[in-house]
Amino acid sequence: MLERCFGVRRVRQIQRAARHGTVTFLCLFMTVVVLRGTIGAGKFGTPEQDFNDIREQFYSHNRRVEPHRVLEEVETTPAQNDNADSNNYATFDISKILKDEEGAADEYRDPNAPYSLGPKITDWDEQRAGWLKQNPNFPNFVGPTKPRVLLVTGSSPKPCENPVGDHYLLKSIKNKIDYCRIHGIEIFYNFALFDAEMAGFWAKLPLIRKLLLSHPEVEFLWWMDSDAMFTDMAFEVPWERYKDHNFVMHGWNEMVYDDKNWIGLNTGSFLLRNCQWSLDLLDAWAPMGPKGKIRDEAGKVLTNALKGRPVFEADDQSAMVYLLATGRERWGQKVYLENHYYLHGYWGILVDRYEEFIENYHPGLGDHRWPLVTHFVGCKPCGKFGDYPVERCLKQMDRAYNFGDNQVLQMYGFTHKSLASRRVKRIRNESSTPLELKDELGLLHPPFKAIKLPS
Repeated sequence: MLERCFGVRRVRQIQRAARHGTVTFLCLFMTVVVLRGTIGAGKFGTPEQDFNDIREQFYSHNRRVEPHRVLEEVETTPAQNDNADSNNYATFDISKILKDEEGAADEYRDPNAPYSLGPKITDWDEQRAGWLKQNPNFPNFVGPTKPRVLLVTGSSPKPCENPVGDHYLLKSIKNKIDYCRIHGIEIFYNFALFDAEMAGFWAKLPLIRKLLLSHPEVEFLWWMDSDAMFTDMAFEVPWERYKDHNFVMHGWNEMVYDDKNWIGLNTGSFLLRNCQWSLDLLDAWAPMGPKGKIRDEAGKVLTNALKGRPVFEADDQSAMVYLLATGRERWGQKVYLENHYYLHGYWGILVDRYEEFIENYHPGLGDHRWPLVTHFVGCKPCGKFGDYPVERCLKQMDRAYNFGDNQVLQMYGFTHKSLASRRVKRIRNESSTPLELKDELGLLHPPFKAIKLPS
């Protein structure tokens, strides 16, 4: 009948469509059944009421905002923000974890008693000699004229007061580690304040004394400020020159002993022998250091006695100039004021000339042609304020770091693209016989690093 009306082909199309529709309807029905069985029957519980609710939602969508959705967003947003803030280092209040323990106040001595770094020791040379004899595997000399040296530096136990200071402290200690590794020097980095009264300039003195007494195997302790960097990785300190001296600083005899100039020497980088004489020197140096009235009054004495010194509290450098100028007979014979190379080099007269040094000279000189140390006096990269523009200091510290780092990288076939760049470039090709390659400066296995083993 249908075939007569519509034709055979048309009837088959209709039948096929009907079958497909039936299957589609069955699939839809099964889907609804499964969903209602797994996620519930909707808001009201019946299909008719579900349908009415959906129609109402569509009908009112353009007329009003869903109040329950707004309430939900208001309720969940603070929790989401709290979670985001807890994962955000930039917004975290670091003071929450930097608080000292309750009741853990600093210990102070009796203000009526004279200051002392510790119990008086008078026979340290004898004690140390006995220890070295009993411990032959820890010799104080690692070569015929090469003493065992401990380089000491440090910084505040708290983070820097500006956001980039800690990054530059990291660069500075990395620089020192490189020099020490190349030259076979041990290194000690300190965060602790050993004596609350000796904060600031003076914090190094209690630390130095403690290390000298704790490491009798160390012949020389090398103190270096955190804002000083090695810029001649190839220069080896002429240790033999100081065989008759106990204290080596960068300075000039005329400026210290004759002129009593407060900048006649620098205590940001110095060498101190481990001996009784050095303990006596520390005992004589320290009494001007306790903060408060003693340090303030000592500052007035130093300003009146030393040429060109401004008025401010006593500092360790001025105190050392005063001690030597007024006690040359007691101390001067064992002090070596070094100016043949830059144990300390003022950054303001050096950093802008690095390209000139590279063009005309070479590492290993250590002096004004290629300074051993570049010291960023006055930049104070860890503080809130410095004595020079921040941009100038940071740019020049980057240049000084890269200047020294290039001498390290060349050992491995790389160099910085420029003294202002953090990126590096290759300066030699790789080889299938790497042990035959020699670095330009001979710093991979220098002779001064070789250690003489005890027999």
